[in-house]
Formats: sequence, structure tokens, C-alpha cells
Amino acid sequence: MVDGLVQVERRVVEAVDPARIEADLRALVAIPSITGDEERIQAWLADELRGLGLVVRHFDAGVAATATDPAWPGSEMERSTLPVVVGRLGSGAFHEGSERRVILSGHVDVVPPGDATTWTAGPFEPVMRDGRLVGRGACDMKGGVTAILGAVRALVASGVALDGELLVAFVPSEEDGGQGTLAAIRAGCTGDAAIITEPTALRIVVAHAGAMTFRLTVPGRAAHASKRLEGVSALDKLMVLVRALEEDEVTRNASETHPLMTPLGLPYPTIIGKVRGGDWASTVIDRLVVEGRYGVRLGQTAAEAGEELRAVIDAAAATDPWLLEHPPVLELTGGCFDSAEVPADHPLPAGLAEAASAILGREPERVGEPYGADMRLFVRHGDTPAVLFGPGSVLEAHAADESVPLDEVVDCARILALWVVRELATR
Repeated sequence: MVDGLVQVERRVVEAVDPARIEADLRALVAIPSITGDEERIQAWLADELRGLGLVVRHFDAGVAATATDPAWPGSEMERSTLPVVVGRLGSGAFHEGSERRVILSGHVDVVPPGDATTWTAGPFEPVMRDGRLVGRGACDMKGGVTAILGAVRALVASGVALDGELLVAFVPSEEDGGQGTLAAIRAGCTGDAAIITEPTALRIVVAHAGAMTFRLTVPGRAAHASKRLEGVSALDKLMVLVRALEEDEVTRNASETHPLMTPLGLPYPTIIGKVRGGDWASTVIDRLVVEGRYGVRLGQTAAEAGEELRAVIDAAAATDPWLLEHPPVLELTGGCFDSAEVPADHPLPAGLAEAASAILGREPERVGEPYGADMRLFVRHGDTPAVLFGPGSVLEAHAADESVPLDEVVDCARILALWVVRELATR
């Protein structure tokens, strides 16, 4: 669908190389880059960008230094380095900001593969199956990273002159909070618009909820099982709090009226994902520690959602005589994802939709999502309008036999290249 393109646009779109995209995607998926271990993949990407002639900064942002930032979004994995790769194509310089600058960004870290027996091939042994490349991270989000690389290759191969600057940011640590993107922003990776190629099935995400993790310690009193009435089961007291969380979840979601969030059904879920407690089968449990996720409503920060969560726990504890005297301990831990939004009619999603329509022959939906993403860091801390747009479905993310359709990766690369040309190219 390139009939309506002017010559320079057509030249760039036709320069996208599907065979090279498949090769790049295979190479990326074959590099295990579990959160906290991203050095090897970042070195590979930095070399590729340099080979294309981009000016590249490949640097360790420093774990300790980033953690002192007031906007630090937390983390959940041990790490010793925070490797960031930023490439520049076009005129201008990193810190001048005197010309138009757009950003294509993607995270390189992936979640652990889990039980290897649930995979039909090795998680880091990419295979093609029915037009889809299968492997850990193929969808979330090495397909999107490959699309960025494919777009850059096409821009370079076509020889198009950019009247402005394209920044390509490859970042670590998105899966556990987003400190890689925060570090890139602090290093000057901001601009007039940013596209993050998370898996959206080539829909344009203009609003996303957030999420925060929490740890809740619930006290009880131990007793022999034969005299259990002399004890207080921490499990029973946990259920008091769980029922309160369930009621809160219903209330928070029922009160949402935003037209992008209400179609999601449950935009702000609450779950408990880990439970630890008890050390003897015939002893009343005297302590439980649970960890969970609490949704951050659109328009909220994670800190504001944390205050809501604390109020729910405190109110529930006040209704129970034991918990009133022995209050549970709530800790806000791990990654904190604020919510974010750009207007659906903002020039960024509007221009991206036009580029996508030219390639796909249809206009992509503009939607909201219930998960957190690095978009909020660009919007809230980089003063940079941002959207999510990339190949693959979030339903594939983090799953065994995770996969991404190769044709979507190719289409995404074409759309990104066309969008950059329309934003920056001289005519």
C-alpha cells in the first residue's frame, strides 16, 4: 500500500529488507538478555548502529547513581550495570535541541523463560513456525527492537537527508521498573515525539494504566493444631484483607469513566502473586508474607495509588479486633509504574496513524491498555509526548513459546521509517 507516497517516502519504505529483519530478529532472540544481564545484547546493538554510520553512545548509567534520582522507578532484579545504547542519525547534537528531534525506543531485557519443559524448542533457540518467530522475547519486545533497527537500516540505505535528528534508544530494565529509560532521559534522550515499540498488534496506545508491587506481612499467633482455637491463624487474617482488596478492586474499576479504559473491563486489577508462611503442618500459622500487584488508575502516580492501597489495608484492619491490635505491615516494593496519556488527536498519534494507514491500508485503533510501560517516563520526566506501537500481541508476552508474526515486524519497520521521513526528511 505505497501508491500514495511521494518519491522519497517510497524509496525509504521499499528499502526495508524482510530477509535482514528476520536475520536480526533471530540474532537478538538468540542472545539471553534476562533483566539484569543486558550487556551482551547492548554491545551487539551498539555495533550494528555504528556500522550503519550512527553516532553512538554506549554507556553504563550506573546502578547506584540512577537509584538516587528522585524519579527512580524501583527495580526487582539484582544488577551490577545499567547499559544504555543511544544512536543519533541526522543533523544536530545530543544536547543542543535546536532542531526537531524524534525518538524510537525499545527495551532489550526479557523475563526468565520459566519451566523449560513448557517450550517446544529452547527459549533462546529461535525457530520460524507458520510465519512467526518463536523464542523468549520475540514478542516482548525484540520484535519491536528489530523493527526499529529495520527502519534505521532503510533510512540509511535510501540515503534520505534528515532535517533534524532521530534518536534510537535501546534500554535495559524495563521489565522491573524502567530505570534504563530514566537513565537515557537523564542523558539527554528527549525530543518532540517518541514511539516505543512495545507489542500492540500495530495499534496505537495513547493511554496506559500503571502498576505497583507491594509486600504485606500479616501477623497471627502460633498454637498446636489440636488447640487451634488458642491460636490466631495469619491465613484467616489475610482473608480479611483479601476481601477488602476484592471490594476495592470492584469499586475502583466501576468508578472509571474514561472511554479508552472502560472497554478493558478490568483496567486496574489487584492480585496476590506470592504467598509465604507456615513451617509445620500441625502449627497454626503465626505469620504470612504475601506479595502482589496493585493497579494505578489513569491520571495517577504510583505513589498516589500506594496511598489508596494503604487506606484500604488500614480500614480493613480496623474492622478486625486482632488486626487492630496487631496491624499488618504494608511495604511498597519493586517497580513503580505511573500511568500516562497523550490526547488521541495529538499530532504524534495522528501522524503515526497516517503513516500506518499508508502501509496497512487501514487506520489503526487508538487504544488504552491496563499495563505500565516506559511511555510514562518520557511523558512525565522527559517532557516528550510518547505512544506505544509495535508488532505482536501482549497476549504472547511472558508466555511459553512466545512468538511474533514476522510480517508485522516488517510492516512496523516500514511504518516507522515512513513516519520518520514525514517528521524529519527534507523534500
